[in-house]
Amino acid sequence: MKKTFLFILAGIIFTGSACKKAFFDRYPQDAISPQLFFKSEEDLSLYINGLLSIPGTGIYYDDQKSDNMATTGQLEIKNVLTGSPTSRNLTDGWDWDRLRNINYFLDNYNKAQVTQDVKDHYAGMARYYRALFYFGMIKRYSDVPWYGQTLNPGDSAMLYKGRDPRALVVDSMIADLSFATAHIRAKVPSGTPNVWAAKAAFARIALYEGTYRKYHPELNLQGTAGRFLDTAINVAQDIMKNGGFGIYDVSHSPQDYAALFNSADLSQNKEVILAYPYDANKSASSGGTGTVFGDYEQSPARDLIQSYLMTDGSRFTDLPGYQQLQFVQEFANRDPRLKQTIAWPGFIKAGDSKPYIQRLNKNFSGYHQIKGYTNTTDNIAAGSIDVPSYRYAETLLIFAEARAEQGVLTQTDLDQTANLLRARVQMPAMNLATANAFPDPILAAQFHDVKGNNQGVILEIRRERRVELALEGFRYDDLMRWHGGKLLTKQPEGMYFPGLGKYDLTGDGIPDIILVSQFTDIPTDDKKEKNALGINLVYYKAGSFGDNVTVYMKNGTAGGPLVTEVTSRTFLEPQYYYRPVPFTQTVLNPNLKQIFDWQ
Repeated sequence: MKKTFLFILAGIIFTGSACKKAFFDRYPQDAISPQLFFKSEEDLSLYINGLLSIPGTGIYYDDQKSDNMATTGQLEIKNVLTGSPTSRNLTDGWDWDRLRNINYFLDNYNKAQVTQDVKDHYAGMARYYRALFYFGMIKRYSDVPWYGQTLNPGDSAMLYKGRDPRALVVDSMIADLSFATAHIRAKVPSGTPNVWAAKAAFARIALYEGTYRKYHPELNLQGTAGRFLDTAINVAQDIMKNGGFGIYDVSHSPQDYAALFNSADLSQNKEVILAYPYDANKSASSGGTGTVFGDYEQSPARDLIQSYLMTDGSRFTDLPGYQQLQFVQEFANRDPRLKQTIAWPGFIKAGDSKPYIQRLNKNFSGYHQIKGYTNTTDNIAAGSIDVPSYRYAETLLIFAEARAEQGVLTQTDLDQTANLLRARVQMPAMNLATANAFPDPILAAQFHDVKGNNQGVILEIRRERRVELALEGFRYDDLMRWHGGKLLTKQPEGMYFPGLGKYDLTGDGIPDIILVSQFTDIPTDDKKEKNALGINLVYYKAGSFGDNVTVYMKNGTAGGPLVTEVTSRTFLEPQYYYRPVPFTQTVLNPNLKQIFDWQ
């Protein structure tokens, strides 16, 4: 049975939200007397639970920042790519309140009258959260001030310090994670991170930093990349050998993959290292994820669909004329994970008796996301689906990628990692020799920094990561660490239509929609043309971007992929891999200097 975690202080109940800000709003640090509060394990537990932070349903929206999605949302990265970004208009992110709450605990936890192992567990949790905080900061700013203790108002030297080098900050993060993974307990309350979640985070951060340093010469840290890749290998291997996790494969069918994202209780799922537990019956609803489906802001990009292999393991992009294949054809004989991620021809929405006909709209791709979408008409059920915040599949891919980057990957490594994921969905195994002998030319052109004897397998592991973790919020960070920012300059495209006319979108060979020119009057329902099933065709006016139509096609009425936007994009390297310190902060503290050409 799923447990809802509750924390009580002075009659106030805190439920399992992503961050217990209410605790610190009601009990600010200057009102929590260390002598009175930090006395027992209950006090330590209450404070640490107030810091609880677990990725929730937001992971299903985070790929809007990447080349996996088209979006109508006003995202910072879109404004950076299409506007004139400066430190005066990029003002988010420079927020240190959470760090102050973490450091306040670390300054005072030793006062508790408890055994050392109890102290170490809670200190480990705090240091785990501090490492995660700084992970977000170095991804955004690279060099940032490191604060290892709570700042006092009179400490001008610390208040007005400049940016510390990235190397110092990351080494401090690694020290925090090393302590955390050595002292956090394996058994903790349901819905809170244990030692294996901390190790999963450790492996993720080590891989990120190792590959980032390897592929970003502007940091002048390439010589130290291997140390972090080795750490990623060692930590991931520890999880693989000692964590007791495995790939969820109970029915030996692709539905096992889908079950990771539509289950009401993941607490006993052997693949899930840490889940965010939702339960609408206990005032812990996710609110549902209906807006991920593809009609509100985001819609999957065609580039993502084209990255999935064929069922025989060959590349979709090797098919003759693959760029002109239409929606139904795109889903034929593909990696089964595609149909567990994107609504396919024949998909039926809950409450309907007939297949869903993809809704087309301006600025949308026409594809619809079902990973993270709860296909039900029951709002309680929709709000009670757990989210796999850390899953073992990622750990396996971390191990494989780090080993490949270090030049020590073997076929056995692949069989124990990426090929377990492929086997779950009955896909052919990845072969090390074949991958290196025949690198994907499209991926090679996209990631031209990848060279050497392992070029082909590194690219295939990157594909496997994109497919397995699609629409779970990983892609943007992956592009950043792989030096792939230029891929964001490609405007996301949608389904391909060869021109005006009738098209089947449900896979039965019978037309469902008709595209007409902007000069054609759409008839009333009683006069619309019917298909062979006696159902009215869905009419859309189609043309060029900006025409008075609902569907934008690249070549206007002559067809092409659907166009989601036309504003040109620019990615300045290395500048746009980072963000500036907000201008107001540099005024308050002149020691904070801008780097990488930010003004």
